[in-house]
Amino acid sequence: MFQDITQSIEACAAYYGDEAEQMKQYLIQGQEKALALPNRGPIRFDENGDIHPDILKTYSKYGFYIFENALGEDELNDLKNDLEQMRENFPTEMGATLDARGRPALGSDREGFALQWAKPLSDPLGGTAMLNGRHQVKLFEPKPGEGAPQATPLYLGGSLQYSDACLRTYAHPGLLKMAEAVNGKDFVPFHEGLFIKDAGLGASVSWHQDGDTHWDSPVFDENIHGFNFMGQVYGSTAVNGVWVVPGSHKNSRVNIVDLVSKAGTERLPEAIPIICNPGDVVINSRQILHGSFANTGLEKRVTVNFGFHPMASVLNVRGAGLHAEAATFDEAFIKHRSRLIGIAIAARKQRFPDELPYAYLPIANDPEKPVWNQEVKESLKNYNLMDLSI
Repeated sequence: MFQDITQSIEACAAYYGDEAEQMKQYLIQGQEKALALPNRGPIRFDENGDIHPDILKTYSKYGFYIFENALGEDELNDLKNDLEQMRENFPTEMGATLDARGRPALGSDREGFALQWAKPLSDPLGGTAMLNGRHQVKLFEPKPGEGAPQATPLYLGGSLQYSDACLRTYAHPGLLKMAEAVNGKDFVPFHEGLFIKDAGLGASVSWHQDGDTHWDSPVFDENIHGFNFMGQVYGSTAVNGVWVVPGSHKNSRVNIVDLVSKAGTERLPEAIPIICNPGDVVINSRQILHGSFANTGLEKRVTVNFGFHPMASVLNVRGAGLHAEAATFDEAFIKHRSRLIGIAIAARKQRFPDELPYAYLPIANDPEKPVWNQEVKESLKNYNLMDLSI
């Protein structure tokens, strides 16, 4: 059972002027198509304790899969509590160093990719050279209502250093089994963050495909740029959620300008929204064509994002330099960045002691086992300067 977003669809369509009815029907029909796909359900395993092959087959076909109720009530509440505390510590506005209570703002003492802002309902990336120009077209930018702030939070990078709950979710054993199934037992981290789409304010993210380094690789395949997990804290709808073109992850880069031109609209007819309830977690190929419209609806969305790569995709590869400074990822670099997985497993074990933890193969024979305490927590500061961005 999914939330009724009829009023949200009407609110959204009202921003589109002469195209209001077209937008309304696009949202309604997209939702219907999305819910008709057979790519959702609980995390399931086979008789050997591995991810069920039906899930892997379906993920391969569509490029995304929705694990329903992957996050239990306690875990979801932990995330909500952390998110609320973090939000209270956000800068009062873009560029400020203090929060509303006069405390040093979240991330004010950090380096690297941190809190990103955008004008309300804008498309800050579309049609620009940012992120290597992957966002080829600019989406419609609705006019925000009176009293809207000059800028609204869009994305928080390096989230594991700010939220214990996010760190624990990063070690979810079922999700890590999926990472193993897709990327191999020696899978490695990518990047972590929070997508923030406030109701009536959240900016759009223009159509794009992630990944920069391997599109012309002679060993190119559908998994070479890894994937992202997207944990939905408050749910995801046709209005505030990510839209994808199913199956578009299998081939090379898409000419998005040409695609939009042929369609005669930014509302790509092949695309569908990712519909989720709170606690659902999506696995989404980084190569799939995806994007999200400005959140002109009534519901907010906060997505806990974290991704993983196959080892072969990063070992001795020079990174793209999008989430951190470009570097060549040798074994020592990768091992240091991958320590976050072991730390997260240790942190999760403290919170959920009755749960069978995931066994991460690359650290299985390390003489010193990962631990979780205040000293280790403080060591995570600026960990994302070593993100494995490809």
